[in-house]
Amino acid sequence: MWKEFKKFAVKGNVIDLAIGVVIGTAFGKIVTSLVNDIIMPLIGLVVGKVNLANLFIPLGDSTYTTIEEAQNAGVATINYGLFLNNILDFIIIAFSIFLIIRQINKIKSRIVKEEVKEEPTTKTCKYCYSTIHKDASKCPNCTSDLT
Repeated sequence: MWKEFKKFAVKGNVIDLAIGVVIGTAFGKIVTSLVNDIIMPLIGLVVGKVNLANLFIPLGDSTYTTIEEAQNAGVATINYGLFLNNILDFIIIAFSIFLIIRQINKIKSRIVKEEVKEEPTTKTCKYCYSTIHKDASKCPNCTSDLT
């Protein structure tokens, strides 16, 4: 079983997957920073100078100005501002992946079209069925005229 696992673990697909996970994690951190540090403050400014990440509903009797303050007091909170941040994170990551996959598919379709455009360089002799050059006028195997 150990040998089988080692064989599986060093396959190219597993290594490619691991690299993809690492790059995806780093990309996720960049998008999270973009959302939290650039986009959400701009949205908060437009909405009315509100820090959307600090929007919450305390599930207690007292009022609190920040999530940390409520949590330090031991009060449960519904953090809908953080939820909005995460939704925006997801939308940006999903759209970015969509754009990348779209470009990969365009490149693949161009490659396939180029492969299809290549004309065959050989043909089959209609008398002896041997493979010959497409421009041959006489079969080198059976000496038949092909014109």
